[in-house]
Amino acid sequence: MKNDIQTYNNSQLHEDRLICDVLATTIDTELVEAVKKIWHSHPVWFLEENPIVGYSKEKKGIRLMFWSGADFEEDSLNVLGKKFKDASIYYNSVSEVQHSDLTRWLKKSRDIQWDYKNIVKRKGQLERLK
Repeated sequence: MKNDIQTYNNSQLHEDRLICDVLATTIDTELVEAVKKIWHSHPVWFLEENPIVGYSKEKKGIRLMFWSGADFEEDSLNVLGKKFKDASIYYNSVSEVQHSDLTRWLKKSRDIQWDYKNIVKRKGQLERLK
């Protein structure tokens, strides 16, 4: 795990740190080609400079967000907005993280992508990449 992401995870309280470590390890294993970094203060993985998946600490728990998750057709992922294609799930215990769901979503995150990298250039309009 990259040092800055491990530092982020270590800054969390015990249960949240366990959740973050499981998420980071699984994402690293499933998206080996992804570039990972701290972006807007939380860990995010990118494919070809396009944000794919990330997580952050919020009041409701650890939020795992997929930038193109609205099109995954997964009932467990909540679509928050109408303008963008993101979807999320919140975790409050490491036991809530279902490895089979997470690996399936990560596969879909590689196969279903909207172009967030060029959203500013396109004045807020998203285009489907895959």
